[in-house]
Parts: sequence; C-alpha cells; structure tokens
Amino acid sequence: MNEIKPEFKSKPIRSFVLRGGRITDGQKAAFSQWWPHYGLSLFDGAVDYTNAFNANNPVVVEVGFGMGDSLLQMAEADPAHNFIGIEVHPPGVGRLINNAGKSGLSNLRVYMADAVDVLTDCIADSSIARFQLYFPDPWHKKKHHKRRIVQPEFVELIARKLTAGGILHMATDWQPYAEHMLEVLNSCEQIKNTAEDFAVKPSFRPATKFEMRGERLGHGVWDLVFEKQ
Repeated sequence: MNEIKPEFKSKPIRSFVLRGGRITDGQKAAFSQWWPHYGLSLFDGAVDYTNAFNANNPVVVEVGFGMGDSLLQMAEADPAHNFIGIEVHPPGVGRLINNAGKSGLSNLRVYMADAVDVLTDCIADSSIARFQLYFPDPWHKKKHHKRRIVQPEFVELIARKLTAGGILHMATDWQPYAEHMLEVLNSCEQIKNTAEDFAVKPSFRPATKFEMRGERLGHGVWDLVFEKQ
C-alpha cells in the first residue's frame, strides 16, 4: 500500500500535527477497495477535472474534512458539483472513501497530502467554484498562532485558484480565530466579503454533530463567505 501513504514536501511550518489515530479494519479495507477509484496523487501534478470525474461540473475543494461525514453529505446532496477533499489523517480518509464507495458516489475525489502542496502543484489557477475550510485547528496559544492555516499567503493562494465569482467559505467555533480569519480575508484584494462581517450559515454546509452539541451548550459558530472579484 505504499502508493496511498500521505505525500509531503518539506516545509518549515505545518498547520497540523499528524496523529496516529486508530484505523478500523473497514477503513483499512477501504484503501484497497476504493482508493484506486477515489484517490488522487500529489505526484501526478495538475489534475484534469474532466478526466478525474468523467464529468465537466464546477469543482468544490475542501481542506481538512476530518472524518468526512459533512463532505460526503454535501457531495450526495449536490451531484451538479464535483468535490475534492484534502486530508492528512488516514482514518478520516478511509472512512470517507469507504462510505462513498458504499453509496456509489461518483462526484468525489480525495487527496491524502498537505493542502498547500496540493493547491500549489495540482489545482490550476482560476479553476474552482468554491473553497471550503471548516473548523480548522485554532491553535489557541499565542506562541502557536503561526501554525494557523489561515494566513495571508494561504488566502492569496486560495484566491488565485478560484474562478471569477467563486466562493471562499470558512467556519470556526472559536471567536478569536474567527476575528483573525476576518482580518486576514479582508486584507486580500482579490476577494470581497458577501456580508458586513460574519455571514449566515449557507444552506449547503451541513451542521456537524460537534457543532450541534456546541449550540446546545451555547457555543457560537462563525461563518465567513467571500467572493472572488
């Protein structure tokens, strides 16, 4: 299974920490059965969307899909879009492709690699209709803020990948990080806020179990929706 190991290039700072996590037998089996269909390789370079999906639909890219439940739900609910998920943790990737395979989903593909590498090497400029980043690690401690994925360079990279009128959508349940996100996004001249500050949750983003539990406990969630100019 060497061909499905996470693929990384050397970078000085990562926005994630690789955790072992327990991968189930079903998730392991999913790699053998479903990775050849759903998996994309960083080393193949720029992805040909039409060839990858056998369909020429608008493309949505999500970074850090976790266990993949919400991404699966979005792809199932919206066959008119093709979805590419990027995640580094094998248990989540295994769960997503296993569930996608069982449901016969055809509009989903997955990278198991670092998001910056994939966006830089595999995603063409002005080629995606929507970019999604939901509940990334907020790196609470000030000394760790440099590890936050939402930084000016990252947002500029995303903006280059969006088509004109494309949507950048982020969400977090940590208010200080939401304020940081808003400041960084507002500083990017290629995109414009669709709200005065934070947006109403778009209907296409499913509420996660974690999010619903937080709402019952009185925790907030902040959505940011920006449009490529």
